[in-house]
Amino acid sequence: MITIIDYGAGNIGSVLNMCKKIGVKAQISNNPEEIASAESLILPGVGHYDHGMKQLNESGLIAPMSEAVHSRGVPFLGICLGMQLLLEGSDEGSAPGLGWVKGWVRKFPDMTDENGRALKVPHMGWSDVEPVGDSVMYKDWEGECRFYFVHSFYCDPKSESEVSGIAHYGMPFCCSIEVGNIWASQFHPEKSHRHGMRFLKNALSR
Repeated sequence: MITIIDYGAGNIGSVLNMCKKIGVKAQISNNPEEIASAESLILPGVGHYDHGMKQLNESGLIAPMSEAVHSRGVPFLGICLGMQLLLEGSDEGSAPGLGWVKGWVRKFPDMTDENGRALKVPHMGWSDVEPVGDSVMYKDWEGECRFYFVHSFYCDPKSESEVSGIAHYGMPFCCSIEVGNIWASQFHPEKSHRHGMRFLKNALSR
């Protein structure tokens, strides 16, 4: 059973629907006991960094999340803002992040395309992803590896060994990380159709 964490800042309905499409049993919960004893966790997220951390802190779910992820080692997947909150902090706000992954969330700089035209931020739409190393997140992947993005900030882990995927938007940037039992994606697998279904099957079959 996958437990999708409801902390008031996530697109939980679409994540639940995608889990159902791939035949994975899932539930939505904001119950600390259910989260602490979960078999597997997903932390979705959309919106402002400080708001996300405020919601997490006020929900009282950080301690049970940590119990599950760090003490029991359950598989964990962060999505979009749920990925960014794993790092130590963000250019978007002043709140400290969870710090489960060392690094910082940075704002995209002013950039231009190959024709010299200014690139709009947020980065919104489909982009190719280049798997890094032998990441299990993209196990046995053949053909297109494309996902849907909506973000103005990107994760910059301190350790390159934790980067499992690279995308490009005016510059290469980390779009997924893999640190032991902690995985995360900047893109939205729940909005990425067959590519997202395949990604989630890999991520949730651990």
